Amino acid sequence: MLAIQVKNKVQTLLEVHNLKKHFPLQKGFIDNFLSKEKGFVRAVDDVSFFIKKGEVLGLVGESGCGKTTTGRLALRLLEPTSGDVLYKGSSIFSHSKKEMLKMRKKMQIIFQDPYASLSPRMAIGKAIAHPIVIHNKHNKAEVKEICLQIMEKVGLTPASFLYKKYPHQLSGGQRQRVVIARALVTNPEFVVADEPIAMADVAVRAMILELMVQLKEEFDLTYLFITHDLATCKYICDRVAIMYLGKIVEIGPLEEVFKNPIHPYTATLLEAVPVPDPKYRRTQPIPKGEIPSAINPPPGCRFHPRCPSAKAMCSTDEPDLREGSRVHWVACSL
Repeated sequence: MLAIQVKNKVQTLLEVHNLKKHFPLQKGFIDNFLSKEKGFVRAVDDVSFFIKKGEVLGLVGESGCGKTTTGRLALRLLEPTSGDVLYKGSSIFSHSKKEMLKMRKKMQIIFQDPYASLSPRMAIGKAIAHPIVIHNKHNKAEVKEICLQIMEKVGLTPASFLYKKYPHQLSGGQRQRVVIARALVTNPEFVVADEPIAMADVAVRAMILELMVQLKEEFDLTYLFITHDLATCKYICDRVAIMYLGKIVEIGPLEEVFKNPIHPYTATLLEAVPVPDPKYRRTQPIPKGEIPSAINPPPGCRFHPRCPSAKAMCSTDEPDLREGSRVHWVACSL
């Protein structure tokens, strides 16, 4: 798949090849003693994609499908079970800790929950400045000046007043801007944005999205934008990858996927997007049942137990990503 998709190696910033992450199940002493087989949670199961420089790839799916794990693997915050991630053509899993520390300056993450990812004992100025202290050699005056500048950029104003405030003294939207500022303070090239607006109020979400688009242009950023909301992708993403139970089932340009969803799961997600019309009636059937367990996923296509269009072969044949059009790929036997 990837050999066909990556047309221009020079422009490709990140490549993910057949990435897997299986977490071993935590059992009690007696269960471990009596059980011969070890169980695993197949959080990410053979995922491949690429992101070009300056592009925003949206990774979309329901909670528990493996989006966050994929993002953490892309930054080597987790070690994979198998597979590889290439950053500018070089495998990040082959680097030593010292080499990875140098790369961290150019690869950052915006965590989903800003309150949980900020220390309650650390003033936000110090929290934002922390990456500069680790990666750059500046004196205290220079560190503070850089910190105040990035705070102004992300709308934390007046920066000099908020510099000494603590997370609990800020609003949800302000805390979200703090983690964005902390991710951008080292001037990175690639940012994993893990549901950056999920914890913000509805009124603040549009402002944060607009801010992220503005910062992308200003800092020449490349995003892996993780979200469960397809409607959000319209405002920021160039391409979208739809994920279900540890696998990517469809990937392509945003407009192409929205206008011509091929996989039944993608069509279901699009149908779930709210429409501001009281007369509108949905035509796509709602998937039946619950999401299967990632410990024991169903054979064949993982969506087939819930798919309204499933055939007999769907329960036995596991589809690979195939070319639906020149730039549109889908994993569906139908």
